[in-house]
Amino acid sequence: MSSQENPEENLPAEQAAAHGAGHEGTTVVKHDADPFADPGLPAHKPRIQDIDERAAKRSERTVAFLFLLSMLATVAFIASFVIFPVNKIVYIWPLGHISALNFALGMTLGVALFCIGAGAVHWARTLMSDVEMVDERHPVAARPEVRAKVMADFAAGAKESAIGRRKLIRNTMFGALTLLPLSGVVLLRDLGPLPEKKLRSTLWAKGKQLINMNTNEPLRPEDVAVGSLTFAMPEGLEEDSHDFQKEIAKAALMIVRIQPEDIKDKRELEWSHEGIVAFSKICTHVGCPISLYEQQTHHVLCPCHQSTFDLADGARVIFGPAGHALPQLRIGVNAEGHLEALGDFDEPVGPAFWERG
Repeated sequence: MSSQENPEENLPAEQAAAHGAGHEGTTVVKHDADPFADPGLPAHKPRIQDIDERAAKRSERTVAFLFLLSMLATVAFIASFVIFPVNKIVYIWPLGHISALNFALGMTLGVALFCIGAGAVHWARTLMSDVEMVDERHPVAARPEVRAKVMADFAAGAKESAIGRRKLIRNTMFGALTLLPLSGVVLLRDLGPLPEKKLRSTLWAKGKQLINMNTNEPLRPEDVAVGSLTFAMPEGLEEDSHDFQKEIAKAALMIVRIQPEDIKDKRELEWSHEGIVAFSKICTHVGCPISLYEQQTHHVLCPCHQSTFDLADGARVIFGPAGHALPQLRIGVNAEGHLEALGDFDEPVGPAFWERG
């Protein structure tokens, strides 16, 4: 039945005016000149679950199903550690080639947490009590006489300051207040100089010999045994020089010898010498020095946040928060039989920076 067929006296507004009150659960408040008058609460509308036990049972089963799904996802999360090997890589569109273990752990834990949250929300919205609770508060507005006095005092102060007549003072004051915050931009200079191009290059260059950091002697291929880990620095860099720490933080190198048939990455094999590969020692997560090497798997581990790289496969990331692979240095042997660099790293070492582009 449309509202046009109802007599006017049956409308809620007419009934409220006739009886001095609204519908059950509704408070009618006269709106005078106060725009912040309490409008009262609307009439409580019961949910379908409040009046139909079958609907309540359906909601109960839905919540229970979400919690059960969370339990299954948690079991799958634990099982993923057993099912998927650390070095297994799978292709998943549109993510590309990613670690099967990382993907399984992320998906199962995400589903477990989401189902708990969704179940709790559905439980609260459909089965828990939704009766409105009113907490009466005193009016926060000032009394009319106080407001009138404040406005009068403000008007008197503005008039006495002559800000309306003294336009020169007013405009220059606004200009000073506008420019003053800009001086805070100068404080940004204390954050340090811009990286510019300094992070894109190191001391490595064509013909620079690899110097053993333990013996300070040039490295020869026979000095690097299979399964060993050796650290090197560029020729000409001295530990007592004033810029040693700054330069070694970019140029630190780790040398590993791998059987050529065990090297999976084609470019890595081309840039090596008889299975000797040279990679940056600086982790691509936050720049920690990498120092832990596992001979059987050819994995290196950053001790700070456990980022793991596969030195037999282009030093790509197989675990942890690092964002990209370790840069490789192309090496060869000079006429004296010493290992030398054939150029600089082809990309900036260490973690990404905002100017990297």
